[in-house]
Amino acid sequence: MIRQAVLGGGCFWCLEAVFLEVKGVTAVESGYCGGHVHAPTYEQVCDGKTGHVEVVRIEFDDTLISFRELLEIFFVIHDPTTPDRQGNDEGPQYRSAIFTMDDAQRSEAQAVIDQLSRERVFSDPIVTDVAPLSNYFAAEPYHQRYFERNPWQGYCRMVVAPKVAKYRKTFGARFARGQG
Repeated sequence: MIRQAVLGGGCFWCLEAVFLEVKGVTAVESGYCGGHVHAPTYEQVCDGKTGHVEVVRIEFDDTLISFRELLEIFFVIHDPTTPDRQGNDEGPQYRSAIFTMDDAQRSEAQAVIDQLSRERVFSDPIVTDVAPLSNYFAAEPYHQRYFERNPWQGYCRMVVAPKVAKYRKTFGARFARGQG
């Protein structure tokens, strides 16, 4: 069955590039979520005053990959311990967030966070927001499949490509499209 997940962990170009490679993911859309402005623009979200987070909306086939497995990837490819920041990207729009579709996703997300915290996977506390999905809007067309269309752009080479490489190294054999 096709399900959805909405995740924010820094620049949506990074998350989109990784999740497009995941076996079982049928679509990824960059967007904005959780704020108070209707249909915000990229410039408005970058200003940090809309309350929106840069996110990806992932459609996935839960017979091939579970929500929990998507979260496993999510927690490896971004730093969930830095409030309102991922690397040099700073502001509330870059916060770590999981926007849940239902109580089952909320419970699963909290269980994963609790497990990572118990196991002390990160040296600092996890600050990932877990909240019900609200006010999702697709980003402008030029943001969609950005890394795929602009692999040689500076940000893509320096920030996006290393996250994709980390995903491939950590999960490639398990979750890469075209793999067993």
